Amino acid sequence: MNATDRLSVLSRHVKNCTHSRSLDITMSGGNVVPPLTTHVLDTARGVPGGGISMVLMIQTGNGEFRELERGTTNNDGRGGFLSSSSFQAGAVYKLFFDTDCYFKSLGIKGFYPFVEVVFRIEDPSQHYHVPLLLSPYGYSTYRGS
Repeated sequence: MNATDRLSVLSRHVKNCTHSRSLDITMSGGNVVPPLTTHVLDTARGVPGGGISMVLMIQTGNGEFRELERGTTNNDGRGGFLSSSSFQAGAVYKLFFDTDCYFKSLGIKGFYPFVEVVFRIEDPSQHYHVPLLLSPYGYSTYRGS
């Protein structure tokens, strides 16, 4: 797949605004915490980023990314992925966030149509938390706990 093909695939993700399942994630209490979680905060509005479509991908041997799972942040801006059996020590993963659909649903023009966060999982037995702080003209991320 060349760069034009990848751009076409990403463009379809953004244009379709396809939302898939949303996980009910409770960080404490009786629910099991998925091995990979995220929390999107809309820092410009001071609210969680709920309803944002996400795609988890893994980098293959040829450097391309293959889709593993899709999800949508819940009303509290939280989401997670349950495919820990797919996690490989030392593998590179990518979380794709469809920020264009989120901002369009609010009637806001954003500068970044999507955000991709690329990270490495060294120990698949650990919990990984990848928060996204989002505004129409900027974003930041870090490894959370």
